[in-house]
Amino acid sequence: MNVTVEYGDPRSEASRGLLAQSHALMESLFPSESNHYISIDALCVDNIRFFEARIDGVTLGCAAVKIYDGYGEIKSMFVDPAARGAGLARALLACLEQEARAESLPVLKLETGNLLTDAHKLYASVGFTTTGPFGDYQDDPNSLFMVKALT
Repeated sequence: MNVTVEYGDPRSEASRGLLAQSHALMESLFPSESNHYISIDALCVDNIRFFEARIDGVTLGCAAVKIYDGYGEIKSMFVDPAARGAGLARALLACLEQEARAESLPVLKLETGNLLTDAHKLYASVGFTTTGPFGDYQDDPNSLFMVKALT
């Protein structure tokens, strides 16, 4: 099994499918005011780097980092449920961290749903800790905010 992570296009058929699965999951778990995913078009801007994770050439995961002044935010992280446990999410996180470091960002931040305990465990295992809301986010009982210092 060969896992690779490369720059991708959120408009590709595979990524559109993954993002649709992710959005559907979020809509099934959380009220609309607690969903902070962004559209495919919004992922296609200059300050977002989008990546696809593949196993043997098949795209099974995606994630992005949005570049802000002073930090990067992880967005649109999703791995096909059938491919979970194969290391795609860890590979994506390593790539996002590498991209943030290349942009000289001191920290990575993220917002995720409070019910996504497997995601919380994954983020904690690579050094993320809980924090409060940042940017335009408001305190929300359905959200968990995390941060990782890169310096």
